[in-house]
Amino acid sequence: MAFIAALVLSRIARAVIRRRLLRRFEIDPGLEYALLRVTHYVILVVGVYVGLKTINIPLGALVGLFAVLGVGIGFGLQHLASNFVSGLILLLERPVKVGDRVEVDGIWGDVTRINLRTTIITTPDNISIIIPNSKLIENKVINFYYSNRRIRLRVPVGVAYGSDVAKVTSILEQVAATDERVLKRPAPKVWFKEFGDSSLNFELLCWISDAALRYDILNRLNRGIDQGFRAGGVEIPFPQQDLHIRSADAALVIKKS
Repeated sequence: MAFIAALVLSRIARAVIRRRLLRRFEIDPGLEYALLRVTHYVILVVGVYVGLKTINIPLGALVGLFAVLGVGIGFGLQHLASNFVSGLILLLERPVKVGDRVEVDGIWGDVTRINLRTTIITTPDNISIIIPNSKLIENKVINFYYSNRRIRLRVPVGVAYGSDVAKVTSILEQVAATDERVLKRPAPKVWFKEFGDSSLNFELLCWISDAALRYDILNRLNRGIDQGFRAGGVEIPFPQQDLHIRSADAALVIKKS
């Protein structure tokens, strides 16, 4: 009964906090989510404690129960305990929060929910990926929204040997400058990176305001570069190798019988 009352009280408390406190101030959605979840868990813990006290279960019995659980954790619940603790760290320390655009093991998407054991990441294809919280704490996570949403794009481009370097640079800069979603400050720049095996390798660098747009903008930039190179007569090479065969002349003597 106390547990049910705690659930009802948690819902009421979260509604009051959201309506009267969080909406009055400009609070980050991720911080709002973390505060509401922590409030929910605290009320549940208090409710469980009150319920146990109501039915006269002594605190010493709880300590013994936790000792038994500790033995169980030692024999097979390590991952569950690790994910539970990691979930608390994510909610309190907030290295990853709801609404962030992240990449984990090649998975690219938005954090939509952080539970005590798992985190839900929704990809641009609307596929929900369920990731254990310990993986977000122990492994490398790329968080594109951690400090701000602005990132720099790097667009690698190869052109044929003999191409006019100045013309290539001008075309790349013009393509970036004419895209309205590329930031004007800092200004786009072009690097002549290296002499490759089959091409002169350049890299176009430009800033965008939101990391979530990077693939859309890359698509537009690549299309613009292709059109610019075609109009300017710049050749995009394909990998090729020259094969030189050396052989000595041999005389073939045919004996007739």
